[in-house]
Amino acid sequence: MRFEMSDIDHKRQLMSKHRKPPTMADIARITGVSPMTVSRAFKADSLINKETREAILQAAEDLGYVFDSTASNLRSQKSDFVAVTIPSINNANFADTVGGLSETLATRRMQILLGYTNYDMQEEERLIEQLLRRKPQAIVVTGGKHTDRARRLLENAPIPVIETWDIPAKPIGYYIGFSNAAAVREMVDHFVKVGYRRIAFIGGDVGRDTRGSDRRLGFVEAMKTHGLDSSRLIAAGPPPISMREGANAMARLLQEFPDTEAVICVSDLSAFGALTECQRRHIAVPSRIAIGGFGDYEIGSISVPTLTTINARSRDIGQRTGQLILDILDDRPDTDHVLIKPELIVRESSK
Repeated sequence: MRFEMSDIDHKRQLMSKHRKPPTMADIARITGVSPMTVSRAFKADSLINKETREAILQAAEDLGYVFDSTASNLRSQKSDFVAVTIPSINNANFADTVGGLSETLATRRMQILLGYTNYDMQEEERLIEQLLRRKPQAIVVTGGKHTDRARRLLENAPIPVIETWDIPAKPIGYYIGFSNAAAVREMVDHFVKVGYRRIAFIGGDVGRDTRGSDRRLGFVEAMKTHGLDSSRLIAAGPPPISMREGANAMARLLQEFPDTEAVICVSDLSAFGALTECQRRHIAVPSRIAIGGFGDYEIGSISVPTLTTINARSRDIGQRTGQLILDILDDRPDTDHVLIKPELIVRESSK
């Protein structure tokens, strides 16, 4: 199929004068097909031959046309995106999860619509309602604990609901995650095996970060199992816990429990802050005090000493979530949950 480039140039000039965006009708006139054929070409309809589709897409490219799927979505009651809520936009772990999810969905030309809760369950509730109004193909939420209303909204949603980064006590639909408590118990076991007994925990304020609270609970349970004191708990403030807050929490820990032999932090960022505070005070790590983190951030692998941590397989969570969504949409899911196995990575800070 051929068409004159001069037609496109003329059309571009007209658009520049009148500031009107190009339409499907414009592309149809240029390429000599019907608007319906243009619409089908953007949907990769198998009834459109390759040459015609390429000509239509080239015309659209030359005109600067952007396909508007809104009307099509309203007719079909389907969209081309998945709604996602995450607690933090500057957390490397959640960024990896979103990245893995986005890469997987992109194989079907699907996108994500992201909502940022800032570790606030009330904000999560508001976002869930807003996101569901846009009729996504599925909704992915971080964690397995929600407000009562948020839970009702998700339970009544006519789309797949996937809870991530947790093992919900009462799953709403599907879930992909792990036990945060069990992961920290494994780190406590490692510290005890190495020979540490007076172990502390640095985390956020209890209740706001449910995953952080579960890690704190895992610490307490593991310490009690070993017959050790579990009261060395330092709250570093509202999440997300930064390096600065980790440093401040370590300063308080050293003041309140100066004989502490090891500390487990809720994240690698807080652990790095704790490590830096020790260096500032000329406290040797790990010979005087050992430090462990959570998340396997890049900073932990290049710090001096390197940080013992837990790799939560955050990108894998995103990829597995994306694949599960595609399987559900294809009516062929082979499971309603996927258990992720975090990995304890022992480095210099606890040897």
